Amino acid sequence: MRVLLKLVLDCPPEAAWRAIRSPAVLNQVSAPLTAFQSLESGGFPELWSEGVHPVRVRAGGLVHIGDQTIEIAYPERATGVRKGASEGVRAVRDTGRGLSGPLAVITRWEHTMTVTPLPGDRTLYRDQLVFEAGRISVLLWPMYWAFWQWRAIGIRRLAPTWR
Repeated sequence: MRVLLKLVLDCPPEAAWRAIRSPAVLNQVSAPLTAFQSLESGGFPELWSEGVHPVRVRAGGLVHIGDQTIEIAYPERATGVRKGASEGVRAVRDTGRGLSGPLAVITRWEHTMTVTPLPGDRTLYRDQLVFEAGRISVLLWPMYWAFWQWRAIGIRRLAPTWR
């Protein structure tokens, strides 16, 4: 199953790039529906490094719904570069997995966010989630779709502050 977002953000691409790599921004755009707590010693880093990051997920910030890993990679992207642009598309990909609770029913998780420069110091933000959970995928899709719409509202609201 797939969920997509495509937004034009009112912020420079460098600011959007920093924001999509920030655990703090993840919590800001997910609240109050979900909250993520780092299970790493020392807590969340300022920016995601490549590798595996275990987290605890709470619905409404209160009810523990499971633990998961966020597995970050920064794949090289050569497509989508505007002519004359000094920088092109940048991507962050999470291929983590649920470890416990309802999150563990997900058998495939691939969350990719990209930023691309636009004229006027704006940013094209694309966000794609591909997930599988066997027969219940079709039942989970509306929940993830709604959550991604919530994230979009938060991202649009916060983007002007990322300057």
